[in-house]
Amino acid sequence: MDDLLHVDNAPLITDSSKSKHGAKSTWSNGLKKLFKSKDSASSVQLTDEHTEREVYPGVPKQSFPNNAISNAKYNPITFIPIILYEQFKFFFNLYFLLVALSQAIPALRIGYLSSYVVPLAFVLIVTMSKEALDDIQRRRRDTEANGEMYEVIGQTKLVPSRNLAVGDLVKLHKDKRIPADMILLQSSEASGESFIKTDQLDGETDWKLRIATPLTQNLSLDDLKNISITASAPEKSIHSFLGRLSYDNQTTGLTIDNTLWANTVLASGTAIGCIIYTGTDTRQAMNMTKSGVKTGLLELEINRVSKILCICVFVLSFGLVSIHGFGSKWYVDVMRFLILFSTIIPVSLRVNLDLAKSVYAYQIEHDHEIEDTIVRTSTIPEDLGRIEYLLSDKTGTLTQNDMELKKLHLGTVSYAGDTMDIVADYVKDIDGKNIIATNKRDLGTRVRDLISTLAICHNVTPTIEDGEITYQAASPDEIAIVKFTEQVGLSLFKRDRHKITLAHEGSHENLSYDILQVFPFNSDTKRMGIVIRDLKKDELWFLEKGADTVMTKIVQSNDWLEEETSNMAREGLRTLVIGRKKLTTKLYETFKEKYEEASSSMVNRDAEMQKVLLQYLEHDLELLGLTGVEDKLQKNVKSSIELLRNAGIKIWMLTGDKVETARCVSVSARLISRGQYVHTVTKMTKVEGAMNSLEYLRVNNNSCLLIDGESLGLYLRHYRKEFFDIVVQLPCVIACRCTPQQKADVAVLIREITHKRVCCIGDGGNDVSMIQCADVGVGIVGKEGKQASLAADFSITQFCHLTTLLLWHGRNSYKRSAKLGQFVIHRGLLISVAQAVFSITSAYEPIALITGFLMVGYATCYTMMPVFALVFDYDVNKEVCFVFPELYHELTSGKSLSYVTFFVWCAVSLFQGSVIQLFAQAFTSINEVDFTKMVALSFSGLVLNELAMVGIEIHTWSKILIFSEVATLLLYVGSVPFLSEYFDLPFMSTLKFYWQLAVILSVSVVPIWLSKVVYKKIYPPNYAKVQGY
Repeated sequence: MDDLLHVDNAPLITDSSKSKHGAKSTWSNGLKKLFKSKDSASSVQLTDEHTEREVYPGVPKQSFPNNAISNAKYNPITFIPIILYEQFKFFFNLYFLLVALSQAIPALRIGYLSSYVVPLAFVLIVTMSKEALDDIQRRRRDTEANGEMYEVIGQTKLVPSRNLAVGDLVKLHKDKRIPADMILLQSSEASGESFIKTDQLDGETDWKLRIATPLTQNLSLDDLKNISITASAPEKSIHSFLGRLSYDNQTTGLTIDNTLWANTVLASGTAIGCIIYTGTDTRQAMNMTKSGVKTGLLELEINRVSKILCICVFVLSFGLVSIHGFGSKWYVDVMRFLILFSTIIPVSLRVNLDLAKSVYAYQIEHDHEIEDTIVRTSTIPEDLGRIEYLLSDKTGTLTQNDMELKKLHLGTVSYAGDTMDIVADYVKDIDGKNIIATNKRDLGTRVRDLISTLAICHNVTPTIEDGEITYQAASPDEIAIVKFTEQVGLSLFKRDRHKITLAHEGSHENLSYDILQVFPFNSDTKRMGIVIRDLKKDELWFLEKGADTVMTKIVQSNDWLEEETSNMAREGLRTLVIGRKKLTTKLYETFKEKYEEASSSMVNRDAEMQKVLLQYLEHDLELLGLTGVEDKLQKNVKSSIELLRNAGIKIWMLTGDKVETARCVSVSARLISRGQYVHTVTKMTKVEGAMNSLEYLRVNNNSCLLIDGESLGLYLRHYRKEFFDIVVQLPCVIACRCTPQQKADVAVLIREITHKRVCCIGDGGNDVSMIQCADVGVGIVGKEGKQASLAADFSITQFCHLTTLLLWHGRNSYKRSAKLGQFVIHRGLLISVAQAVFSITSAYEPIALITGFLMVGYATCYTMMPVFALVFDYDVNKEVCFVFPELYHELTSGKSLSYVTFFVWCAVSLFQGSVIQLFAQAFTSINEVDFTKMVALSFSGLVLNELAMVGIEIHTWSKILIFSEVATLLLYVGSVPFLSEYFDLPFMSTLKFYWQLAVILSVSVVPIWLSKVVYKKIYPPNYAKVQGY
C-alpha cells in the first residue's frame, strides 16, 4: 500500500537529461542534445546533485537547476531536423527517401519525380502534423505552469514559478499547486498541520497530513531567515526524506511529514515553505523517466513480412536484369528496376496502421458499456486480441476494496452479524460501572479495551466538507474499522497532530487522549503503532495493530491466534492483530530520547528508529483481539473470469494477502473450478527437494497451484526456468504474500519463457511495477487512488470491463489490422506485378507503366478510403463474442496474419496483377500508339479490382463501408476526364472499353470469390459457424 512505485502520468516535468532511447550512447543522442529544446530546464549534471545541501531561507541559490518546466520534445529550430531523423532512422522510410532522391540522377529517372516524392511527403506530413499538435499542447501546459504566480517572502511582486530558486520562502494558499519541493515551516493552523492532495504525484486520492516543525511554527518572518536546513541529495523516493533543521543552537530531524513535494496541491489553509529542490531535482521530475515505447506483436509480424517483400524487390530486379543479360551498365538497370518495384514495400503501410490504432482507441473510449475507459498507450490495441496469460491483483481488482468489519475474536469468544449488538451494549458502559470486579478481567472490559484501541490506533483524520464529516486515510481498512467503532458507540470526533478525541454515545461525553508518537504503517513493517496518554486516567499506552505474520512475535504467547487467523482467512476475511502495552513514564522518556536521537541521523535513519522501537516498545504486548474485515467481490467477477477462462486465457492471481484468504476468494470468484484439485506449496525454505513438490503438477496439469511468496522466491532464485516450464501449463496459479517485485518478476519471466502475450491488471501502487512489465497493462481506478490507472496502457473502472476490452475490442482490433495490413501489401504487390509483366513483355526494359499522378492517386485517392474502411468491419456482433468466447482463443496463434496468409495474398496478387496486365495488353498493345489505351484498361482494372476485393472481404456492411466504396468509385469516374495526359479518353467512352474491362475484372475477381465461397463451405471458420446464432 505504501510501497508505491514510479507512475508515468503525463507529468508537468520530465528529466530532460535522459535520452529518449535509453542509456545507449549513439551519434543520434548527441544530435538530440545539440538540438535540445531552448526552453528546457537546466541540466542536472551538477556537483551538488549527489551530496547533501545546506539551504538558508531567504537566500536564493542559483547553482541548482532552475524551476522552469519543459515537456516539449522540440523547439521551432529543432522540430524539422529531429522529426526527420526519427522518421528516417527506420530502414523502409530511408529506402523510399533514397528512391525519391535517385530521381535527381538522369540515368535513374523514371516518370515524374512527384510519383515518388508525394507518397513519402504524405507520410511525413501526417506524422509531423500529429507530432506538432502534441508538442503545441505540451508547450501550452508548460507555459501555464511556468507562468503561475507565487508570493515570495521579501519580494514586492509576485514571482512566476519558473523563476523560483532554492532558498526562496514561498507563501502558499489553499488549492494552489506547490511549484517545487519544499519544507513546511509554518501553517495557518495553530497546530502546524496542513493537508495536501497528492493525486497528481502518486495517484492516491486521500489527503495527506503534513506538519510544520515546532521550531519554526511560531517564528517571525525575520527569524525564519535565521534558520538553516540540511537536505539529503535529490532522490526518487516520494515516501522518504532525510534532513535537519537548525535554529538558535537547536536541531530537529526532518522527515517526509515535513515536506511539500512539487505538483501536489495545498488542500487547507495557508502555509509558508522553503524551497529545497527545483526543476529536475524535484521528486516529480526524477520519477518521470520515460517508459519504453511498447511495440505490438502485429507490428513485429508486419516488419518480418516487409523484410520478405524487400528481398523480393532485390531478387526480382536482379532476376530481370540477369535474364536480359548483363550489359556494360547493368547496375543502372538494376537500380531502375529497384525504383520501379519500390511499391512492393508500401510506404503508406505504417500510416494506415497508426491511423487504425487511433480509430480503435476512439472506439474503446466511446463504448458506453465500458464508460470512463481511457487508452493511455494507443500503439498496442491489437495485442488486446492476443492475450494468453492474465495476471491479476486481488484487493481492489477482483474485490471492491470496500471494506466492512465483519468479525471480532477475543480468544474465548467471537462476535459477528447480530451478535455485534452485544459489543455495542458493552461499549455503552465505557467505565464498567455496572460490572462486578473479578480477578480475571471480565469479558465486557476486554471488549471495551479492544474497541477503544481500534478507535484510537489508526491514521484516520476526520474532515468536514459541505457540512458532513468524511474520513481521510491511506487505507480503506482503517476507515472500515473507524466506521465500525462509530456504529457500536465510540466515534472519532476530532484529531490533530497532538490530540485525538472520541465521542462516547452512551455517556454523551468526549474522551481525549494526547498523541505522543505515531508509527505509520508501511509494507516493510506491516504494522502501525501509536503512543497515547489517557488524560482521564493519566496513563501511558502503546497501542499497535498489524499483520499476524509480524504481530505473532510481538504479542505475548497464546494458544489461539494462529488457529483463529486461519479460520477467518478461510472465510475470506482480512485480519489484523490488536495489542497494547502500558508504559511507565521512565520507560517512555528513555525511549523518546533514544528515538529522537535516531530520528536525527542522516545515515540509516529508518533502520535505527526501528531498532529503538523494537528494543523498548515492541515486545510482550497484551493481545487484545483479532479483527476480520470483508472485501466484497466486484460486480460480475465470477462470470467475467469464466468468460476469460473459456477464451483460453490462463489466469494467475498475485496478492499480498494470506494463503487462506486468497484460497477463499479464488473459490468464490471461480478462479478455482468446482472439483479442481489445488496443489499447495507453502513455507518452502530448502532448495533440496523443491522441484519434487511440483512433480504432481507435471503429470496433472489441469490442477491449480497455490504458492506463498516465500516459496515463490525460492523457485525464482534457484529453479526459475524449471518452475515456469511446469506452472505456465496450468489453467490457474494463485500466489500469496507476494511483494511488488515478485509480481513484476513473474510477469517478465512468463513473457521471456513462453513468448506469449501477458496482460497484468491491478489497482494499487504495489501493482505498478507488474503493470509496467506486462505486454498489456490494465489499471483499475481504485479506492487507493489512480497509481495503477496512470501507469497502465488501458484504464478501466471495473474488472468486468476487461471482458469487453479483450473479447470484443481486442479481437476486432487484431483481425482488422491484420486484414488492413495484408490489403495494403496486396495493393502494392498488385501494381508491382503489373509492372513486372509489362517489363518482361517489353524486352526486360526498366520502363515505367504507371507514372505521375496515377502512381500517387493509386495508393491514396483511389484505394485508400475503401481499404482503410475495413477497420469498421466485424465478423460477429458483440453478443456472439460473449456467448462463444472460444472465438478469441483462435487468435492467439496469430492465424489472421501468418506466413501462410501472407503467401496466399502474394499468390492472389500475382494472379490478379498478371491477369489484369496481360489482358490489358492482349486487348490493346504495348506500342506507343496504343500505350494510353493499355494504361487506361490496366489502371482501371487495378483500381476496380481493389474495390471489388474489399467488397468480397467485408463481413458486415455498414454506412461507412458503403460510402467508402461508392464515394471512391464516383471519385475515380469523376477524375477520368482530367487525366487525358495518361488515358485515351475517346477510347474510354466506347462500349469496347467497358466490355474489355468487365472481362478483365471477371477473370481477376470471380475465381478468387468462388474459391473463397467454396473453401468457406468445405472448411467453415469458427465465426461462420456461429454467425446465425
